Amino acid sequence: MLPSPFCTIGPYFPYDFVDGLEDLTHFNGIAAQGRHISISGRLLEQGGKPTRNSILEIWQPDANGIFRHPLDPCHAQADPGFRGWGRARTDAQGNYGFRTVLPGSYSENGCARCPHINVMILAIGVTRRLVTTLFFADSPESVRDPVLDCVPEASRARLFPRLVSTSGAAAGEYHFDFILRGGEETPFFLD
Repeated sequence: MLPSPFCTIGPYFPYDFVDGLEDLTHFNGIAAQGRHISISGRLLEQGGKPTRNSILEIWQPDANGIFRHPLDPCHAQADPGFRGWGRARTDAQGNYGFRTVLPGSYSENGCARCPHINVMILAIGVTRRLVTTLFFADSPESVRDPVLDCVPEASRARLFPRLVSTSGAAAGEYHFDFILRGGEETPFFLD
């Protein structure tokens, strides 16, 4: 018997909900400032099983560490070529991909924040949204960040994308697999 929508836990997303939102490097016809990067990988269940037709959303500051949001005191100076938010869908093999800028660091309540991208995942069979943060640093073991400090030390390395290429046309290509369950599960935050 094939599962039907009545047998499988949603959510289900129409294609126009996602298509065209995975490139954050241009907004209103203007190119984003800063170093353009790509982040790609897979969304996997325990045992490496791909999770298809899932939604990943990212939101982040621009290359200068400014969020395009009224709660950021500097939002009026946000990069006019950077939207700061994107959405991608996983394919049948669980692959996803984004084009964005390397986020800048900033201070929040007197604490320096490591450059990071916030991620939210909606997937079939997952009854609540999953939220995590990807951190960017040359030396992950020396990073001090109030959000990263909430993660058990043994799991922190699982929040740093791997830089795949530093030269040529693929410079700034990062890889990150999100693991939904098991011993290598990506650390997720309750919201």
